[in-house]
Amino acid sequence: MLNNLPQVTKNLLILNIMFYVASWFLEAQGINLVTKFGAHYVNSPIFEPFQVVTHFFMHANFIHIFFNMWIFIMLGGYLERVWGPKRFFIFYILSALGAFALFNVIGVYEIENLKAQIIEQGFSIRDVNAMTTYHRTNEVVNEYLMMINTPMVGASGAIFGVMAAFAILFPNTEFRLYFAIPIKAKWFVGAYFLFEVYQSYLNESGDSTAHLAHVGGALVGAIIVLFWRKKDRTNFW
Repeated sequence: MLNNLPQVTKNLLILNIMFYVASWFLEAQGINLVTKFGAHYVNSPIFEPFQVVTHFFMHANFIHIFFNMWIFIMLGGYLERVWGPKRFFIFYILSALGAFALFNVIGVYEIENLKAQIIEQGFSIRDVNAMTTYHRTNEVVNEYLMMINTPMVGASGAIFGVMAAFAILFPNTEFRLYFAIPIKAKWFVGAYFLFEVYQSYLNESGDSTAHLAHVGGALVGAIIVLFWRKKDRTNFW
């Protein structure tokens, strides 16, 4: 299978697998790569600049990486053959960065609001940042600690960019939902995108999925491919 994949798709797949295997192995040694290399909000005390890139090579578990990479090799490989390796690599990175940007736009604002509430309640932000366990009764402190300590990981933002691009360029290509039900790319990706927007709006406390990152990746991917299509005056069906 690897021999049939175009070069950039194959290399990105290998990198994702290498990072996942390394994080799984080191976790058994007491080293948490997900926390270190995952993307924290830029106003979190745990944020490091390299996380902007490393986060989209990290995955939370096997199911997470399996489905991301499955979609990636199916659709990403096709786009790379159409665009060529350079354009496809640029597209992938920009989609991932767009996911990170939208993830931060809302999150940074929420963290700053929580900081203001914490200060009003008489807590020191420095003392709160140093907490290693959650506060027994203060929900604002606990929500703040959860936000600054929980990283975003995964290639999902870039994958949503790939899905958006594929749906725009090849809208009538049929997927097989659950391996049986035929559905055109434009309807599947469009419905999935709206679902992610809705989940972002709900912002449920128990939901650990970075829906805003998915939305950001899809939006950036769509904008890029629409710009390229207008510039190249090329349509695919």
